[in-house]
Amino acid sequence: MSAAIVRSANAVQPAGRLLFSLFAIPLFVIVAIAMLATSAFAHDAKPTAAKPQGWSYPFACCANYDCRTTHMGEVLEKPEGYVIAGTGEVVPMSDKRVKDSPDGDFHWCAHQAGLDAGKTICLFVPPRSY
Repeated sequence: MSAAIVRSANAVQPAGRLLFSLFAIPLFVIVAIAMLATSAFAHDAKPTAAKPQGWSYPFACCANYDCRTTHMGEVLEKPEGYVIAGTGEVVPMSDKRVKDSPDGDFHWCAHQAGLDAGKTICLFVPPRSY
C-alpha cells in the first residue's frame, strides 16, 4: 500500500471518531435518561367516589399494565384468605402482597405473561367487614 493511501486512511479515522462522539454519546445519554424516567412511574387507579383524584399503584406492584380494579365477585373473602375467582389462587390475609386499598375497592395486580401469568403480585383490599 502506498504511503499516501495510508496517510489518507489515518486522516479519516479521527473524523469518524469525532462524528461518533458528537452523535452516539449524547444519544446514549438521552436514551438512558428516558429509560430511568419512565421506569420510575406506575400507572394510576381510576377515580372513585372515595378517591375522586384517583391514586397511583406502587411501582413494586405494577409495571404500567399489571393492576386493575376488580369486578364484583372476582375476589372473594373466605376464611382461608382472598380467593381470586378466575385463577383459584388463594392469597392469605396475612400475606405481604395484601395491601390496604386507598379507595375501598379491590384492585388486583397480576403478571400478564410468561410462566407466572395470572399470579398475584399485589392485592389491594378494602377494610374487612365484621
